Amino acid sequence: MMNQTKDEQLLKVVEKILALNTAMRFASILDLKGNIIEGIMKNRKTSLESQKHQEKFCKDAAKARKMREAYDKKLGKVRYVHTERENVTQITVYVKKYTIFITLEPELSVNKKLQIITKIKNMTAEL
Repeated sequence: MMNQTKDEQLLKVVEKILALNTAMRFASILDLKGNIIEGIMKNRKTSLESQKHQEKFCKDAAKARKMREAYDKKLGKVRYVHTERENVTQITVYVKKYTIFITLEPELSVNKKLQIITKIKNMTAEL
């Protein structure tokens, strides 16, 4: 779909990520400073409080990426981060120019989470 703008392309990616599993709550694409370029909160969970939390988590994800990149030469490249926080699973996937940040319900198995991470990496490899 060559006629798509970059914004349209990123929005489609976020929509596809959210559709990967019913446990998905929030999916976003961040710039390297942690600003949300595209983000969708599922299930109408768009209270101001949850928006503030998501924005803070996104800024934290950008800071963590910068710190990890400082150690890449010593430790090898980190491709994704998985954390449990406030009854939600957070997954951060690093691609070239963006950071993919998602939250999902915590009850998924580790294998399911790894499958989601693999799918996200495949979907975002060209970004």
